[in-house]
Amino acid sequence: MADPIIIIGSGLAGFNTAKEIRRHDTETPVIMLTADDGNNYSKPMLSTGFTRSKQADELIMASPEKVAEQFQVDVRAGTTVAAINPAERTVALASGETLAYGKLVLATGARVFNPPLKGDGLDVVYTVNNLLDYRVFRNALEGKKRVVIVGSGLIGTEFSNDLANGGFEVHVVEPAGRCLPTFLPEVASRAVSSALSKLGVTFHFGPFAQEVVKLEQGVRVHLSDGATIDADVVLSAVGLQPNVDLARAAGLEVDRGVVVDRFLRTSDENIFALGDCAEVEGHVLLYVLPLMAASRALAQTLTGTDTAVQYSAMPITIKTPACPVVCAPHPVGLEGQWQVEEDGHHVRALFYDGEGALRGFALTGDAVKERMALGKQLPSLL
Repeated sequence: MADPIIIIGSGLAGFNTAKEIRRHDTETPVIMLTADDGNNYSKPMLSTGFTRSKQADELIMASPEKVAEQFQVDVRAGTTVAAINPAERTVALASGETLAYGKLVLATGARVFNPPLKGDGLDVVYTVNNLLDYRVFRNALEGKKRVVIVGSGLIGTEFSNDLANGGFEVHVVEPAGRCLPTFLPEVASRAVSSALSKLGVTFHFGPFAQEVVKLEQGVRVHLSDGATIDADVVLSAVGLQPNVDLARAAGLEVDRGVVVDRFLRTSDENIFALGDCAEVEGHVLLYVLPLMAASRALAQTLTGTDTAVQYSAMPITIKTPACPVVCAPHPVGLEGQWQVEEDGHHVRALFYDGEGALRGFALTGDAVKERMALGKQLPSLL
Protein backbone atom coordinates (compact mmCIF):
# COMPACT_ATOMS: atom_id res chain seq x y z
CA MET A 1 0.00 0.00 0.00
CA ALA A 2 1.21 3.51 -0.82
CA ASP A 3 2.45 5.76 1.93
CA PRO A 4 -0.42 7.96 3.12
CA ILE A 5 -1.20 11.57 2.46
CA ILE A 6 -0.92 13.20 5.87
CA ILE A 7 -2.81 16.42 6.54
CA ILE A 8 -1.78 18.47 9.58
CA GLY A 9 -4.77 20.53 10.71
CA SER A 10 -8.51 19.97 10.87
CA GLY A 11 -9.88 23.39 10.03
CA LEU A 12 -11.77 24.10 6.85
CA ALA A 13 -8.55 23.78 4.81
CA GLY A 14 -7.77 20.33 6.15
CA PHE A 15 -11.30 18.95 5.99
CA ASN A 16 -12.00 20.30 2.52
CA THR A 17 -8.70 18.95 1.15
CA ALA A 18 -9.58 15.49 2.46
CA LYS A 19 -13.04 15.74 0.94
CA GLU A 20 -11.67 16.85 -2.43
CA ILE A 21 -9.02 14.09 -2.44
CA ARG A 22 -11.76 11.50 -2.11
CA ARG A 23 -13.48 12.88 -5.20
CA HIS A 24 -10.45 11.77 -7.24
CA ASP A 25 -8.92 8.92 -5.24
CA THR A 26 -10.69 6.48 -2.94
CA GLU A 27 -7.70 4.23 -2.33
CA THR A 28 -4.72 6.22 -1.05
CA PRO A 29 -4.73 6.32 2.77
CA VAL A 30 -5.33 9.79 4.23
CA ILE A 31 -4.44 10.64 7.82
CA MET A 32 -5.55 13.89 9.43
CA LEU A 33 -3.63 15.00 12.52
CA THR A 34 -5.15 17.66 14.74
CA ALA A 35 -4.31 18.95 18.19
CA ASP A 36 -7.94 19.90 18.87
CA ASP A 37 -11.06 17.75 19.20
CA GLY A 38 -11.40 17.12 15.46
CA ASN A 39 -14.97 18.36 15.11
CA ASN A 40 -15.84 19.78 11.71
CA TYR A 41 -17.43 23.24 11.90
CA SER A 42 -17.60 26.43 9.88
CA LYS A 43 -15.20 28.99 11.35
CA PRO A 44 -17.09 32.00 9.91
CA MET A 45 -20.06 30.99 12.04
CA LEU A 46 -18.12 31.68 15.25
CA SER A 47 -18.87 35.40 14.94
CA THR A 48 -22.61 34.86 14.48
CA GLY A 49 -23.19 32.52 17.42
CA PHE A 50 -24.66 35.05 19.84
CA THR A 51 -27.02 36.48 17.22
CA ARG A 52 -28.32 32.99 16.56
CA SER A 53 -28.13 31.90 20.23
CA LYS A 54 -25.87 28.97 19.34
CA GLN A 55 -23.88 27.02 21.89
CA ALA A 56 -20.57 25.55 20.74
CA ASP A 57 -21.99 22.07 20.21
CA GLU A 58 -24.69 23.48 17.94
CA LEU A 59 -22.04 24.77 15.52
CA ILE A 60 -20.58 21.29 14.94
CA MET A 61 -21.39 19.95 11.47
CA ALA A 62 -19.76 16.54 11.89
CA SER A 63 -17.84 14.65 14.55
CA PRO A 64 -14.37 13.26 13.75
CA GLU A 65 -15.92 9.79 13.70
CA LYS A 66 -18.49 10.93 11.13
CA VAL A 67 -15.80 12.54 8.96
CA ALA A 68 -13.67 9.40 9.16
CA GLU A 69 -16.60 7.26 8.07
CA GLN A 70 -17.85 9.56 5.33
CA PHE A 71 -14.50 10.20 3.64
CA GLN A 72 -12.54 7.11 4.73
CA VAL A 73 -9.98 9.27 6.53
CA ASP A 74 -8.05 8.38 9.67
CA VAL A 75 -8.80 11.40 11.89
CA ARG A 76 -6.50 11.54 14.92
CA ALA A 77 -7.85 14.16 17.31
CA GLY A 78 -5.82 15.43 20.25
CA THR A 79 -2.61 14.67 18.37
CA THR A 80 0.25 17.18 18.39
CA VAL A 81 2.93 17.08 15.71
CA ALA A 82 6.33 17.72 17.26
CA ALA A 83 8.45 17.83 14.11
CA ILE A 84 8.63 17.15 10.39
CA ASN A 85 11.59 15.32 8.83
CA PRO A 86 11.48 16.05 5.08
CA ALA A 87 14.55 13.93 4.28
CA GLU A 88 12.92 10.82 5.70
CA ARG A 89 9.35 11.84 4.83
CA THR A 90 8.17 11.38 8.40
CA VAL A 91 6.37 13.35 11.05
CA ALA A 92 7.18 12.91 14.72
CA LEU A 93 4.27 13.10 17.14
CA ALA A 94 4.49 14.45 20.67
CA SER A 95 3.46 10.98 21.85
CA GLY A 96 6.72 9.58 20.49
CA GLU A 97 5.16 7.88 17.46
CA THR A 98 6.62 8.45 14.00
CA LEU A 99 4.49 8.36 10.83
CA ALA A 100 5.73 8.05 7.26
CA TYR A 101 4.07 10.00 4.47
CA GLY A 102 4.07 10.02 0.70
CA LYS A 103 2.79 13.59 0.54
CA LEU A 104 2.35 16.00 3.45
CA VAL A 105 -0.15 18.87 3.60
CA LEU A 106 0.24 21.74 6.04
CA ALA A 107 -3.17 23.18 6.94
CA THR A 108 -2.06 24.61 10.26
CA GLY A 109 -4.02 27.85 9.99
CA ALA A 110 -3.17 31.03 11.83
CA ARG A 111 -2.93 32.03 15.46
CA VAL A 112 -4.23 35.12 17.17
CA PHE A 113 -1.79 37.97 17.68
CA ASN A 114 -1.76 38.92 21.36
CA PRO A 115 -1.33 42.64 22.10
CA PRO A 116 1.13 43.61 24.85
CA LEU A 117 -1.45 44.09 27.62
CA LYS A 118 -0.37 44.43 31.23
CA GLY A 119 -2.19 44.00 34.52
CA ASP A 120 -3.52 41.29 36.82
CA GLY A 121 -6.79 40.82 34.90
CA LEU A 122 -5.41 39.01 31.87
CA ASP A 123 -7.20 35.80 32.89
CA VAL A 124 -10.44 37.30 31.55
CA VAL A 125 -8.89 38.35 28.22
CA TYR A 126 -10.10 35.86 25.62
CA THR A 127 -9.50 35.18 21.94
CA VAL A 128 -11.78 33.29 19.56
CA ASN A 129 -9.97 31.53 16.73
CA ASN A 130 -11.59 28.09 16.80
CA LEU A 131 -14.53 26.19 18.22
CA LEU A 132 -12.74 25.37 21.48
CA ASP A 133 -12.05 29.09 22.00
CA TYR A 134 -15.69 29.89 21.27
CA ARG A 135 -16.83 27.37 23.86
CA VAL A 136 -14.58 28.89 26.53
CA PHE A 137 -15.58 32.46 25.63
CA ARG A 138 -19.28 31.70 25.61
CA ASN A 139 -19.05 29.97 28.99
CA ALA A 140 -17.17 32.98 30.38
CA LEU A 141 -20.03 35.27 29.31
CA GLU A 142 -22.73 33.32 31.16
CA GLY A 143 -24.47 35.80 33.47
CA LYS A 144 -22.25 38.69 32.26
CA LYS A 145 -23.24 41.84 30.39
CA ARG A 146 -20.22 44.07 29.64
CA VAL A 147 -17.58 43.25 27.02
CA VAL A 148 -14.58 45.22 25.80
CA ILE A 149 -13.32 44.25 22.34
CA VAL A 150 -9.72 45.17 21.59
CA GLY A 151 -9.46 45.72 17.85
CA SER A 152 -11.97 46.66 15.16
CA GLY A 153 -10.69 44.71 12.19
CA LEU A 154 -12.81 42.04 10.56
CA ILE A 155 -13.17 39.77 13.60
CA GLY A 156 -13.56 42.57 16.15
CA THR A 157 -16.20 44.33 14.06
CA GLU A 158 -18.17 41.15 13.41
CA PHE A 159 -18.12 40.26 17.10
CA SER A 160 -19.20 43.76 18.11
CA ASN A 161 -22.35 43.32 16.01
CA ASP A 162 -22.89 39.74 17.18
CA LEU A 163 -22.47 40.50 20.89
CA ALA A 164 -24.70 43.59 20.67
CA ASN A 165 -27.35 41.41 19.03
CA GLY A 166 -26.89 39.00 21.93
CA GLY A 167 -27.81 41.72 24.42
CA PHE A 168 -24.34 42.65 25.67
CA GLU A 169 -23.01 46.12 26.40
CA VAL A 170 -20.11 46.36 23.95
CA HIS A 171 -17.14 48.74 23.94
CA VAL A 172 -14.60 48.61 21.09
CA VAL A 173 -11.06 50.00 21.35
CA GLU A 174 -9.36 50.70 18.01
CA PRO A 175 -6.18 52.81 17.85
CA ALA A 176 -6.34 53.19 14.05
CA GLY A 177 -9.17 55.70 14.49
CA ARG A 178 -11.93 53.85 12.64
CA CYS A 179 -13.33 50.37 12.17
CA LEU A 180 -12.10 48.04 9.42
CA PRO A 181 -9.19 50.36 8.56
CA THR A 182 -7.40 47.87 6.29
CA PHE A 183 -10.57 46.93 4.41
CA LEU A 184 -12.56 50.12 3.84
CA PRO A 185 -12.05 53.77 2.90
CA GLU A 186 -12.97 56.20 5.63
CA VAL A 187 -16.47 56.98 4.33
CA ALA A 188 -17.43 53.28 4.41
CA SER A 189 -15.85 52.79 7.84
CA ARG A 190 -17.93 55.68 9.10
CA ALA A 191 -21.13 54.08 7.77
CA VAL A 192 -20.39 50.82 9.60
CA SER A 193 -19.47 52.41 12.93
CA SER A 194 -22.52 54.71 12.75
CA ALA A 195 -24.85 51.73 12.25
CA LEU A 196 -23.19 49.77 15.04
CA SER A 197 -23.37 52.78 17.35
CA LYS A 198 -27.12 52.93 16.78
CA LEU A 199 -27.20 49.26 17.78
CA GLY A 200 -25.57 50.23 21.08
CA VAL A 201 -21.86 49.64 20.44
CA THR A 202 -19.54 52.27 21.94
CA PHE A 203 -16.35 52.96 20.01
CA HIS A 204 -13.11 54.32 21.48
CA PHE A 205 -11.16 55.36 18.41
CA GLY A 206 -7.56 56.57 18.78
CA PRO A 207 -6.20 55.15 22.06
CA PHE A 208 -4.97 51.60 22.56
CA ALA A 209 -5.62 49.27 25.48
CA GLN A 210 -2.70 49.20 27.89
CA GLU A 211 -3.72 47.39 31.04
CA VAL A 212 -6.47 45.13 32.42
CA VAL A 213 -6.85 45.40 36.18
CA LYS A 214 -9.06 43.23 38.39
CA LEU A 215 -11.89 44.83 40.33
CA GLU A 216 -14.03 43.30 43.04
CA GLN A 217 -16.38 42.40 40.20
CA GLY A 218 -15.02 42.33 36.66
CA VAL A 219 -12.05 44.30 35.37
CA ARG A 220 -11.05 47.84 34.42
CA VAL A 221 -9.39 48.39 31.04
CA HIS A 222 -6.95 51.32 31.02
CA LEU A 223 -6.48 53.12 27.70
CA SER A 224 -3.44 55.06 26.52
CA ASP A 225 -5.33 58.38 26.69
CA GLY A 226 -6.06 57.92 30.40
CA ALA A 227 -9.66 56.77 29.97
CA THR A 228 -10.92 53.56 31.57
CA ILE A 229 -13.68 51.10 30.74
CA ASP A 230 -15.19 48.71 33.27
CA ALA A 231 -16.17 45.31 31.91
CA ASP A 232 -16.78 41.69 32.80
CA VAL A 233 -14.82 40.16 29.94
CA VAL A 234 -12.28 41.33 27.33
CA LEU A 235 -12.08 39.93 23.80
CA SER A 236 -8.77 40.46 22.00
CA ALA A 237 -9.27 40.63 18.23
CA VAL A 238 -6.23 42.40 16.83
CA GLY A 239 -5.35 40.08 13.96
CA LEU A 240 -3.95 36.71 12.94
CA GLN A 241 -0.48 35.38 12.15
CA PRO A 242 0.09 32.29 9.97
CA ASN A 243 1.28 29.25 11.91
CA VAL A 244 4.69 28.59 10.37
CA ASP A 245 6.71 27.18 13.28
CA LEU A 246 6.59 23.54 12.13
CA ALA A 247 7.53 24.52 8.59
CA ARG A 248 10.38 26.77 9.69
CA ALA A 249 11.79 24.12 12.02
CA ALA A 250 11.69 21.62 9.14
CA GLY A 251 13.81 23.96 6.99
CA LEU A 252 11.03 24.94 4.61
CA GLU A 253 11.03 28.43 3.10
CA VAL A 254 8.96 30.80 5.21
CA ASP A 255 8.20 34.50 4.78
CA ARG A 256 4.87 35.95 5.94
CA GLY A 257 3.49 32.43 5.57
CA VAL A 258 4.77 29.07 4.36
CA VAL A 259 6.00 29.95 0.89
CA VAL A 260 4.36 27.90 -1.89
CA ASP A 261 4.07 28.09 -5.66
CA ARG A 262 0.91 28.03 -7.78
CA PHE A 263 0.71 24.27 -7.18
CA LEU A 264 0.81 24.92 -3.42
CA ARG A 265 4.14 23.10 -3.23
CA THR A 266 6.63 24.28 -0.60
CA SER A 267 10.41 24.33 -1.02
CA ASP A 268 10.21 20.54 -0.51
CA GLU A 269 8.56 18.77 -3.44
CA ASN A 270 6.59 16.38 -1.21
CA ILE A 271 5.19 18.98 1.19
CA PHE A 272 2.30 21.32 0.39
CA ALA A 273 0.52 24.11 2.27
CA LEU A 274 -2.79 25.92 1.94
CA GLY A 275 -5.21 28.08 3.85
CA ASP A 276 -4.29 30.64 6.49
CA CYS A 277 -0.74 29.31 6.95
CA ALA A 278 0.25 29.58 3.27
CA GLU A 279 1.78 32.37 1.21
CA VAL A 280 0.84 31.69 -2.40
CA GLU A 281 3.14 33.66 -4.70
CA GLY A 282 3.16 36.55 -2.27
CA HIS A 283 -0.54 36.35 -1.33
CA VAL A 284 -1.56 35.61 2.26
CA LEU A 285 -5.36 35.46 2.11
CA LEU A 286 -7.05 34.56 5.40
CA TYR A 287 -10.50 34.02 3.89
CA VAL A 288 -12.76 31.15 2.88
CA LEU A 289 -13.00 31.57 -0.91
CA PRO A 290 -9.25 31.33 -1.67
CA LEU A 291 -9.02 28.39 0.72
CA MET A 292 -11.75 26.53 -1.16
CA ALA A 293 -10.11 27.22 -4.52
CA ALA A 294 -6.78 26.01 -3.12
CA SER A 295 -8.19 22.77 -1.74
CA ARG A 296 -9.80 21.89 -5.08
CA ALA A 297 -6.57 22.47 -7.00
CA LEU A 298 -4.37 20.76 -4.42
CA ALA A 299 -6.50 17.62 -4.33
CA GLN A 300 -6.00 17.18 -8.07
CA THR A 301 -2.25 17.68 -7.73
CA LEU A 302 -2.03 15.19 -4.87
CA THR A 303 -3.92 12.59 -6.87
CA GLY A 304 -1.78 12.79 -9.99
CA THR A 305 -2.95 15.77 -12.04
CA ASP A 306 -0.77 18.82 -11.40
CA THR A 307 -3.21 21.73 -11.14
CA ALA A 308 -2.25 25.33 -10.48
CA VAL A 309 -4.51 27.26 -8.15
CA GLN A 310 -6.35 30.19 -9.70
CA TYR A 311 -7.61 33.10 -7.66
CA SER A 312 -10.29 35.10 -9.38
CA ALA A 313 -11.39 38.34 -7.77
CA MET A 314 -12.89 37.27 -4.45
CA PRO A 315 -14.82 40.02 -2.64
CA ILE A 316 -14.95 39.69 1.14
CA THR A 317 -18.30 39.63 2.93
CA ILE A 318 -18.12 41.05 6.46
CA LYS A 319 -20.89 39.80 8.72
CA THR A 320 -22.27 43.04 10.18
CA PRO A 321 -26.03 42.84 9.63
CA ALA A 322 -26.49 46.27 11.20
CA CYS A 323 -24.72 47.53 8.08
CA PRO A 324 -23.91 44.82 5.50
CA VAL A 325 -20.42 45.10 4.01
CA VAL A 326 -18.76 43.62 0.92
CA CYS A 327 -15.31 44.78 -0.09
CA ALA A 328 -12.49 43.98 -2.47
CA PRO A 329 -9.42 45.85 -1.18
CA HIS A 330 -7.20 47.26 -3.90
CA PRO A 331 -3.53 46.15 -4.07
CA VAL A 332 -1.38 47.78 -1.40
CA GLY A 333 0.57 50.74 -2.76
CA LEU A 334 -1.45 51.01 -5.97
CA GLU A 335 -1.88 54.61 -7.09
CA GLY A 336 -5.44 55.61 -7.88
CA GLN A 337 -8.53 57.29 -6.51
CA TRP A 338 -11.85 56.52 -4.92
CA GLN A 339 -15.17 57.48 -6.47
CA VAL A 340 -17.77 57.57 -3.72
CA GLU A 341 -21.56 57.73 -3.58
CA GLU A 342 -23.00 58.01 -0.08
CA ASP A 343 -26.56 57.91 1.22
CA GLY A 344 -26.60 57.41 4.98
CA HIS A 345 -25.34 53.89 5.72
CA HIS A 346 -25.40 53.03 2.01
CA VAL A 347 -21.97 53.63 0.48
CA ARG A 348 -20.74 52.72 -2.98
CA ALA A 349 -16.99 53.36 -3.13
CA LEU A 350 -15.07 52.29 -6.24
CA PHE A 351 -11.26 52.43 -6.55
CA TYR A 352 -9.82 53.12 -10.02
CA ASP A 353 -6.15 52.96 -10.95
CA GLY A 354 -4.33 55.60 -13.00
CA GLU A 355 -5.53 54.03 -16.24
CA GLY A 356 -9.17 54.10 -15.22
CA ALA A 357 -9.51 50.39 -14.46
CA LEU A 358 -11.55 49.24 -11.48
CA ARG A 359 -9.16 47.67 -8.95
CA GLY A 360 -11.20 47.54 -5.75
CA PHE A 361 -14.44 48.50 -4.09
CA ALA A 362 -16.24 48.91 -0.77
CA LEU A 363 -20.00 48.52 -0.56
CA THR A 364 -22.19 49.01 2.51
CA GLY A 365 -25.92 48.82 3.14
CA ASP A 366 -28.06 48.40 0.05
CA ALA A 367 -25.01 48.89 -2.21
CA VAL A 368 -23.87 45.31 -1.47
CA LYS A 369 -26.37 44.18 -4.12
CA GLU A 370 -23.76 45.20 -6.71
CA ARG A 371 -21.07 42.81 -5.44
CA MET A 372 -21.42 40.26 -8.27
CA ALA A 373 -21.50 42.78 -11.11
CA LEU A 374 -18.53 44.74 -9.75
CA GLY A 375 -16.57 41.59 -8.90
CA LYS A 376 -16.68 40.53 -12.54
CA GLN A 377 -14.96 43.79 -13.51
CA LEU A 378 -11.92 43.14 -11.29
CA PRO A 379 -8.78 41.40 -12.57
CA SER A 380 -7.88 37.97 -11.20
CA LEU A 381 -5.49 37.83 -8.26
CA LEU A 382 -3.64 34.80 -9.68
